[in-house]
Amino acid sequence: MREREQVPRKLRLLVGKVGLDGHDRGAKIIARALRDAGHEVIYTGLHQTPEMVVATAVQEDVDAVSLSILSGAHRTLFPRVIELLRQARLPIPVFGGGIIPDEDIAFLKKSGVKEVFTPGTTTSQVTQWVSSHIRPRGEASAPPRTRKASRRKQTPSIRRRRTTR
Repeated sequence: MREREQVPRKLRLLVGKVGLDGHDRGAKIIARALRDAGHEVIYTGLHQTPEMVVATAVQEDVDAVSLSILSGAHRTLFPRVIELLRQARLPIPVFGGGIIPDEDIAFLKKSGVKEVFTPGTTTSQVTQWVSSHIRPRGEASAPPRTRKASRRKQTPSIRRRRTTR
């Protein structure tokens, strides 16, 4: 019996668009950049509640959640996602970006957001930050582990998560 090929484990990242914000161009650009950097990306689509984002994160077994917001509700929605993850006892890091005033960044980081990216941030800055700060769950400081090849598609992809309302 041949031993299965060992492949590095890709990060599974959820890009969530919370709130009533109807603009997702930036979220899609970030999702594509993360995919092109070799990560597996699940995009939630527009108009997600924090509960929907957390449920998707659990179902998809993601390593991190990236939130995008332009509507100004970041002081409410980002902390709510983090609170729900904590209630579920899931150590999933949350980072995000969008139109966020500089004076709100400290508040968000104090609330548990690992990093905040604002307009002018390049996609390479985001992907480099993810590569150096996000690890597969359960491996807080270790480099990405190897695992047996699975049936899961090994090429980078962006999947749009279908939700029901």
